[in-house]
Amino acid sequence: MYLVPASARINDYLASSSVIDCQHPSIYDLAKSLIAGISSTPEQIQIVYQWVRDCISHTCDIGDPRVTCTASEVLHQGHGFCFAKAHLLAALLRSCGIPTGFCYQRLVFDEAQPDRFTLHGLNAVYLQKLNRWVRLDARGNKPSVQAEFYGVGPTGPPFHHREQLAFPVRPHCGEVDYPTVYPQPHPKIITALQTYPTAPALIAHLPATL
Repeated sequence: MYLVPASARINDYLASSSVIDCQHPSIYDLAKSLIAGISSTPEQIQIVYQWVRDCISHTCDIGDPRVTCTASEVLHQGHGFCFAKAHLLAALLRSCGIPTGFCYQRLVFDEAQPDRFTLHGLNAVYLQKLNRWVRLDARGNKPSVQAEFYGVGPTGPPFHHREQLAFPVRPHCGEVDYPTVYPQPHPKIITALQTYPTAPALIAHLPATL
């Protein structure tokens, strides 16, 4: 899929904010520890991505009632919805100097409600070697979900990216891949995460479209 950055300024995808607080000491220290001794950017991305995907739980998978939003909050609590996990991944990668943005999909909420849609949040990183943005999804794997990012070390073969997201869209079901790469999370997402303090309330009010 061809991705379109919302901003032409690459530094916008490295910026810290109140939600993507990549300068927070806990974020910065973790980022540096994860990539220590790794010089290959794709491999750095892979290591950080897999850590967020596997070490930070999806809120629904563990049944935690709390809603997290800021990157440092997600790290402290150890869980988040897909959007919140994307906030943490972006903050960690930005701390490593890797431009990272936000992408969204519109997906069927569940198979029992095929007419109900919800947004799903993921990230995109800019790979200078490929001169393009590529998506990666840190939602968290489970038997029905297997998302990956394939990085290689400096002595490995030439890097070729093959996208493997948690939820490939099904256009015939009305699902949509939004092509825009945002430098900051979409306001609809931030409003939802900051308005509904419990997971059940948030699930009942998740935005269905951008």
